[in-house]
Amino acid sequence: MNDSPRLQQLLQFHSENPNDAFLLFALGKEHEKLGNMEMALDYYQKIVAATPDYVGVYYHLGKLLEKTDNPAQALETYKSGMAIAQKIGDKHALSELAEAKLELDDE
Repeated sequence: MNDSPRLQQLLQFHSENPNDAFLLFALGKEHEKLGNMEMALDYYQKIVAATPDYVGVYYHLGKLLEKTDNPAQALETYKSGMAIAQKIGDKHALSELAEAKLELDDE
């Protein structure tokens, strides 16, 4: 695993507050940046399972699924995120997810 000082700091924060969706997201992004795609995927999926209204994760999870050759799962992720964004009234997230879905559908 490619460790970084930032990753170590995030892991420390996570050990103190393991259910914090923002920390899980930050860990996912850091792993993605370091090329640890499976770990990033795991953190994003933990957020969806534990805090499904954390709408920002759906775009990043979908894009990661696209990168790892899982377009069908990415499409479902975008659709799920769109439903959540609509439910909570987040028009910006809804627009981003709809655009990502459209781009994937066009391929």
